[in-house]
Amino acid sequence: MKELFLQVPALIVFLHVISAVIWVGGMIAIRFAVHYSMQNILEPKIKLGRTLENLKRFFNMLLPFIALLLITALILIFGLEFKDTPLNKFVHMKESIWIAMTLIYITVYVKRNKAQKAFDEEDFKEAKKQLAPIAKIYIPLNIFLGLVAIYLGVTLRGF
Repeated sequence: MKELFLQVPALIVFLHVISAVIWVGGMIAIRFAVHYSMQNILEPKIKLGRTLENLKRFFNMLLPFIALLLITALILIFGLEFKDTPLNKFVHMKESIWIAMTLIYITVYVKRNKAQKAFDEEDFKEAKKQLAPIAKIYIPLNIFLGLVAIYLGVTLRGF
């Protein structure tokens, strides 16, 4: 992996950073722009349907960027040889954060699918119940974790 990093270091860093920006930036856009604009829809069925569609498209779009983030992270870790340096603790913190964010992503993906199933069965109360923690807990938590991980990444690049 070190050879790959040494051949195209700027590309590897760019792909890593852009993946993080799309993931975290996308969550910020979904939570603070799209979510609030959806509140203006008065018909609950339409609102739920649009919310489910937006989340489906967003989470499907994110999947390749999450994979790319993981792949480029591994290339960076091995390519920059952090293992025996004082910076290794920052690497482990970032790894832990991105793993937690991925687990939250999986949880949200499952909850969205459960909400879709309930919506398709016209159980709108259950669909709303499944969606509520996504906007109130999971996405804000992932935004916070993502911003911390990005800060740690800047810290690593700054040394």
